[in-house]
Amino acid sequence: MIRRFGEAPIPQQRYGHRPGAYAIIEKGGDLLVTHQAAPYPEVQLPGGGIDPGESPLQALHREVEEETGWIISVPRRLGAFRRFVFMPEYDKFAEKVCHIYLAKAVYARGAPTEAGHMALFMPPSVAVEVLANSGDRHFVRQLFGV
Repeated sequence: MIRRFGEAPIPQQRYGHRPGAYAIIEKGGDLLVTHQAAPYPEVQLPGGGIDPGESPLQALHREVEEETGWIISVPRRLGAFRRFVFMPEYDKFAEKVCHIYLAKAVYARGAPTEAGHMALFMPPSVAVEVLANSGDRHFVRQLFGV
């Protein structure tokens, strides 16, 4: 059983399955996160949905580069959690299964290509206070003991 974070599912609401890959990315003691401006402003671990025919690692590399502009290396899977959410950008309810990886930031290829995203570096102690979802915060706390 995969641990659930966030809101409980709404009874009788149908949720589509949405797997995703996300990374805790370290560089010089700080974490690389992304600020997403819409549909509402929030700080997130970089990553996103795994497209059909794509492996979790392929999705992770693609999503991190799209959202931050950074290339990562040596991703190592830490675990997974699930969340039941409404995704306004897709107008659907989803059970998100979030696969979490630890990776190193190698170099910035350029600016984020995904609209409304901005790359930020911050200490893990700050990240656990500002990350938008409790699953992300849990993994950062577990990894860095903050």
